Amino acid sequence: MKSVFSKTWVRSKQPRKQRKYVANAPLHIKGKMVRAHLSKDLQKKYAKRSLRLRVGDKVKILRGTHKGEEQKIESVNIKKTRVYIEKMDLTKKDGSKTRIPFHPSNLMLTDLNLDDKKRAQKLKGIKKEVVETKKTEVKKQKTGEK
Repeated sequence: MKSVFSKTWVRSKQPRKQRKYVANAPLHIKGKMVRAHLSKDLQKKYAKRSLRLRVGDKVKILRGTHKGEEQKIESVNIKKTRVYIEKMDLTKKDGSKTRIPFHPSNLMLTDLNLDDKKRAQKLKGIKKEVVETKKTEVKKQKTGEK
């Protein structure tokens, strides 16, 4: 298998090609793969289904032995597509502790870290656009236009 990223690849049904695409993707594309679904409340509030994970976001674990627990994100490893969560440590037999890596697909965002002004502004912009389009749709329905 060649370890060259294809810029022209669009999609494939073959899992081996999908895995190859993910494994050989450059970091700016792998970063887009570190996304998780939003909770129902946040989906309604921001009119988005998923967002990129960042340090400080609060997530709920959906799969595994820690299912149902909620904590903040401690760090994100884009290269390995893994997320490390606070207070989620594994104690080894020799007594040392190691962090447990989680895949973003097994997490759900419950609270966002909006310290970054650009991120907050982007989410506000999305919210305004959705509200404006809904208002115009309601007006058209009342007047009978298409």
